Amino acid sequence: MLQTLRASLTNETARQRLTRRASEMSPLRPARSTSAQSIAALWQRLKKDGHASDEDQSAIADPRTVESAERYAKNIENFIGTAKVPLGVIGPLRINGIHANGEFFVPLATSEAALVASYGRGADIITSAGGATAVMVSESVLRTPAFVFEDVLQAGLFIEWVVANAEELRAVAEATTRHGKLVLIEPVIDNEVVFLLCRYTTGDASGQNMVTIATHAICLHIEAHTPIKPRHWFLEANFSGDKKASYLGLLTGRGRKVTASVFIPDELVERKLHTSIERILEYGKIANLGALLSGQLGAQAHYANGLAALYIATGQDAACVAESATGYTRMDHRDGGIFLSVSLPNILVGSVGGGTSLPSQSAALNILGLRGPGKAAALAEVAAVLCLCGEISIIGAMAAGHFARAHHKLARER
Repeated sequence: MLQTLRASLTNETARQRLTRRASEMSPLRPARSTSAQSIAALWQRLKKDGHASDEDQSAIADPRTVESAERYAKNIENFIGTAKVPLGVIGPLRINGIHANGEFFVPLATSEAALVASYGRGADIITSAGGATAVMVSESVLRTPAFVFEDVLQAGLFIEWVVANAEELRAVAEATTRHGKLVLIEPVIDNEVVFLLCRYTTGDASGQNMVTIATHAICLHIEAHTPIKPRHWFLEANFSGDKKASYLGLLTGRGRKVTASVFIPDELVERKLHTSIERILEYGKIANLGALLSGQLGAQAHYANGLAALYIATGQDAACVAESATGYTRMDHRDGGIFLSVSLPNILVGSVGGGTSLPSQSAALNILGLRGPGKAAALAEVAAVLCLCGEISIIGAMAAGHFARAHHKLARER
């Protein structure tokens, strides 16, 4: 590191590069309206003042995207086109779930070679074994405002007032939404600071914007009506675990909590994974030790791979993978085979709202058969079973010693 710093920071060129200087370019203003004209104007600026070319414009602002530009207006500002992420599909994936029940073809958007093949192998094994069970056991989306008082006495009196007025606060929140329900307000005190953990159900939407608007209404009502006036308050005080992995999310959930499992017979393990149950369990012990020693939240192999690909394909908020990809994978040797399960407490998905109505994402949900109202719980169960597919495949590859060989074959030799 010292050699690198000496080489990069001691010469005059480095000093010049690190010197502050004001930009002479005017900033791009966030434009919310979208049209062919606004797209063309932005590309003109990118080509004039930036490094973009006509070829770049053709690749990103293709004719079909420009024709349907207004469809993207509510999802993005300064719209210049669409990124064409490769889209693959796996299946049929048999799921015996409470909400997702049947065979599913699952679209996955990724630029990582071998990912679709790996999840496809897991889906084939699960389906050959008769399918995976899946149950959404709870749901709640969390927003956590904080109120700051003069001292701990005021903070305690404020909590007493919140408890006494909980029903009124619930009515205020639910007046902002047709589908959201405030199911819990839990105060957490830290001396003069009070956090309010506000938990909502959000219908078939993932609900991030819904709970933000509802909680803002609660805060404004508190500010206007509480006799214990806070010095100041903040709508989100970084307690909820929004778009970050947290112990709170792991223990209590933020989103839809789903557990999924499958029993794979000995013969299927040997034929499809080319290894033995004993070898898989031996690898599992070492992998759990690695998770423990590294401080992983939960213990799993790579939930993020499948969730990111599914979220991008179906118009979810991809940043929510940061919290969704926490949980536990378990493996047990049972008579005649192996039992594998996954539990994910923070799956944030919706079948309506957000990016689900965009052209490609809407089509991807149609492929799943899970577009529109009444489908979000099933989509969450699919997401959990998808993670189970990935765990089976990668654990099998590690146990068999095939992990590097598969990536070399699928990622380098094609």
